[in-house]
Amino acid sequence: QVQLVESGGGLVQAGGSLRLSCAASGRTFNNYNMAWFRQAPGKERAFVAAVTWRFAYYTDSVRGRFTISRDNANNTVYLQMNSLKPEDTAVYYCAAKRAESGVVDRDYEYWGQGTQVTVSS
Repeated sequence: QVQLVESGGGLVQAGGSLRLSCAASGRTFNNYNMAWFRQAPGKERAFVAAVTWRFAYYTDSVRGRFTISRDNANNTVYLQMNSLKPEDTAVYYCAAKRAESGVVDRDYEYWGQGTQVTVSS
């Protein structure tokens, strides 16, 4: 079992930055592929970024602005978000899976409760 707790969301003006954190419980954090998804009002949950032990990858709309990273020593994954846009407004979710990393939300086994990010224009 893995429990995930997100933090770091909030209200920011367009062009600003936020850093989201996701703290994971358990002693086998290293074995999990981690990802961030987001769900905007009235829309389905969508992939944002993922990180394995070897590499990270992003959806096109955030590449170059967002950076995902993981600190295995502290069981934490981060999402640094720069140059935020109003269209980044959403609830952001941290997710974990033991199988191969991917972009499909239903393939992820564990989820956090979400943290709200609101970007004003």
